[in-house]
Amino acid sequence: MLSSSKPSPITEWFANPQKDLLSGLVVAFAMIPEAIAFSGIAGVDPQVGLFGAFCLSITIAFVGGRQGMITSATGSTALLMTGLVATGNAQGEGLGVSYLMAAGLLTGVFQILWGYLRLAYQMRFVPQGVLSGFVNALALLILQAQFPQLGLSLHNAEHIVEGHSSSVLPTGLQIPIVWLMVLLGLIIIYGLPKITRLVPSQLVAIVALTLIAIGFNLDIPTVKDLGQLPNGLPTLSIPFGSISEGKVPFSLATFSQVLPTALAISLVGLMETFLTQDILDDITDTNSDKNTEARGQGIANIVSSIFGGMAGCALVGQSVMNTENGGKSRLSTFASGISLLAMILLCRPWLQQIPMAALVAVMITIAISTADIAGIKNIRKIPRSDTAVMLMTFSVTMLTTPHNLALGVIAGVALAGILFSRKVAKVIKVKAVTPNNEEIIYEVTGQLFFVSKIYFLQGFDIHNHPTKITIDMSRANIWDQSGVGALDQIIRKLTIGGSQVEVIGLNKDSLDLFERLGGQEPMH
Repeated sequence: MLSSSKPSPITEWFANPQKDLLSGLVVAFAMIPEAIAFSGIAGVDPQVGLFGAFCLSITIAFVGGRQGMITSATGSTALLMTGLVATGNAQGEGLGVSYLMAAGLLTGVFQILWGYLRLAYQMRFVPQGVLSGFVNALALLILQAQFPQLGLSLHNAEHIVEGHSSSVLPTGLQIPIVWLMVLLGLIIIYGLPKITRLVPSQLVAIVALTLIAIGFNLDIPTVKDLGQLPNGLPTLSIPFGSISEGKVPFSLATFSQVLPTALAISLVGLMETFLTQDILDDITDTNSDKNTEARGQGIANIVSSIFGGMAGCALVGQSVMNTENGGKSRLSTFASGISLLAMILLCRPWLQQIPMAALVAVMITIAISTADIAGIKNIRKIPRSDTAVMLMTFSVTMLTTPHNLALGVIAGVALAGILFSRKVAKVIKVKAVTPNNEEIIYEVTGQLFFVSKIYFLQGFDIHNHPTKITIDMSRANIWDQSGVGALDQIIRKLTIGGSQVEVIGLNKDSLDLFERLGGQEPMH
């Protein structure tokens, strides 16, 4: 039985301070490499992702709807930013980040609006096939974004590193070294948990590969090649102003430029957040408020954007890690943000020397864990309609330029609705009963609406005109104008043929709808 009682403010923060603080510290270690890697995907300096991770974690600890959930820069949101950042940088130096901050502000506004409109309640209409297609597309996009760092040439990945020096990508003899480093990182990440889980294997892999790169003086791309790391606390910075100062004008043109990205981030971010929330609710056997969380995510993204951080959402892996380590209160989320900022300020010289190969290894594992592996393995057992929905979501996401996760979800939901309508349409049945030669009773069972009306009409013999025809709708329901039109059409044709037509059994809602829209007066 899920617990629905709301905990007191003290319990929300200080239920178990020692475990919360330690768990927050461990989670912060895991957040640093991902925040840097996601900055690279978006095409911005590492400090944008790190500031975002800090601001998001601190803010959501106070305003979020789910205790112990970790919010930071994420792959799903970073992938949606690449096109906007590249477009901004093409217009002028620094404009990519300013456009990104403007989009983050608008994202926050949208998410607050979605919270008040109770978008979370509408998420129950998103079928499993859409969610599967969403995470599979996200996993492939994260993996694809690592290809340039592996020396693989992809023309559609060039914008990922636009604005950075060419040394961020390996060339020549660097490529085999990078591949060996990535392979070693993957061995550590997947092998260490079989020995011990006291420290995050991703962190151990990063430390080990960094020490190897420094010890052997390897000439391979490092984090410092991506751009600037934080050297102080984030400062208030509004993205609007003069273009000559690297700002964007506060205008309708800017709004139209950032609107598609902001809308996509707001929806995709909340989808991943709600999925994470469901996972934590299940693990902890509690309930949490998704609409409060949506508003909290919006506030957090606004705060992050005005302090120079990228927008983000909840992190599945880190949230589960936090819960499993005993971090179940708001203090653990707060501690992760504070610990992260402290570490990046104190360890800045070391962070700069992290080889990009280490981050690639981390991102590959994230891509693998993100994908719906179980769904892919069981694809033959899954209904074909669910497989079609999954493929539609996946294909639309991958075929759009830039890749649009939100559009993929919309396409998947639309296809699921069409397939469901077809199934429901075939459920309607019309059975003819002939008590005598002068009467026919048509018994209708099922739902009558725009898709099922064709099957409804086919159930009547409009060429047979006995003295009396009764249409029994007691086990049917009319849902829309098309359903009313279909019933009205049958009544009219049978009446023109000379039969006396009586409709019985209409429930109140169907009767009200028919009397408002129908051309015939039903008898009841």
